[in-house]
Amino acid sequence: MNHSSLPVVVIGAGPVGLAAAVHLIGRGFTPLVLEAGTAVGAGVRQWAHVRMFSPWEYNMDKRAAEILAVHGWQAPNPDLFPTGQEVVDRYLTPLATTPELAPHIRLNARVIKVSKQGRDRMRNARRDDVPFIIRYMDGIEEREVTAQAVIDASGTIGTPNPLGASGIPALGERRVRDNVFYGMPDVRGSHRSRYAGKRVLVVGSGHSAFNVLTDLARLNQEAPDGQVHWAVRRPSLQRVLGGGENDQLKERGRLGLRIAKLAEDGALRVHTGFHLDRIERTASGLMAWSGETVLPPVDEIVGTTGFRPDLTILDEVRLDLDPGTQSPSALAPLIDPNLHSCGTVRPHGAEELKHPDANLYVVGMKSYGRAPTFLMLTGYEQVRSVVAAIAGDWEAARRVELVLPETGVCSTQFSEEDGDATSGCCGGPAPVGVEACCVADAAAKAVGGTGCGCRATPAPSCGTTTFSCR
Repeated sequence: MNHSSLPVVVIGAGPVGLAAAVHLIGRGFTPLVLEAGTAVGAGVRQWAHVRMFSPWEYNMDKRAAEILAVHGWQAPNPDLFPTGQEVVDRYLTPLATTPELAPHIRLNARVIKVSKQGRDRMRNARRDDVPFIIRYMDGIEEREVTAQAVIDASGTIGTPNPLGASGIPALGERRVRDNVFYGMPDVRGSHRSRYAGKRVLVVGSGHSAFNVLTDLARLNQEAPDGQVHWAVRRPSLQRVLGGGENDQLKERGRLGLRIAKLAEDGALRVHTGFHLDRIERTASGLMAWSGETVLPPVDEIVGTTGFRPDLTILDEVRLDLDPGTQSPSALAPLIDPNLHSCGTVRPHGAEELKHPDANLYVVGMKSYGRAPTFLMLTGYEQVRSVVAAIAGDWEAARRVELVLPETGVCSTQFSEEDGDATSGCCGGPAPVGVEACCVADAAAKAVGGTGCGCRATPAPSCGTTTFSCR
């Protein structure tokens, strides 16, 4: 049955969702972008104060930039690093207000269910012959629209992971939630009074944690008497701190080096091998426990433990998901941090993102499930490919049009418990002036460790001859 007169529904008006709409228009489709927030880029606005480690070059979709240029828009310097607010103000808002996109965006439209018309997930008969139905809340009213295809770019920022190391909230976590912030608080801005002069525990080991730790350390220079504790599940910081100067995104690499220096200077109190399982509120403050180990009392906790996809809106359509990452099964081996090397994901598109229900795609951060290290540029390539597939142009859908920067560190470098290294690269040479043979060795020594020792070795998975830890 031909449903070509129906729109393609895009869920979410963030960077990837708007890019999807742009590519749909370019292919002659009518997009309908349903955004739960009161403005485009609602998710980005939640970390508006954060300066990105990727420059403008990696944060704009090329086709979107072409539409903006037609209307006199001046592109930002591609080498500068924007904040989230700058991405909203200088890119997303101008894009959403172009005459090409503006008529196709509905705000305050929260999608609550996606299904097939007249078919629950159990029914096979003529399943591919009926359109999708998308139920959404328009304010307090329930509305419904039919669509020939669905692109879910709703992201994951609304569903942060809990603090508990077992994937569920730690015992007592719900009781102390008024003193827990999930994500990246504006430590030196709107949330300053909450953290100035306070004892703060940061839980998590990704780039969000690095940003929060850096801001807290700077705040403590301005408002002394504060303490910063950092709880990391891994037994060492070798892999946590990344590829340093060998990272092709230099600011991303420098984040890890900056954190290593803060730890070395005593601005951070690092607690490795800490698997948080319960939190207690005492007269001295909040006490975080890992088995029989307890950390010093704190006043506030910041959870930077990542995010997970909310799949409830898709529970009446048919998905093919990896049981671990909750990403599409074909994508999982490329992004699973337990498997892939060098922290760099091969560009991918519709072929890896497709599901049993044809013309249903999850893109952007949500497509990664629980896996980290997503770049906007990856999302733009995803939607270019997905829209080509919806148009039936599988030659274009399968063609790779993106080269991503490498992180400079291989996940195969370490054993499962990050103890002895096995093979691969450990991030290249140590920073100048540091008596160490590679970044991982330098990072270990920076926090009082003995270092790992290194040897030169070819590292085919990284594409260079570099160093690995013995």
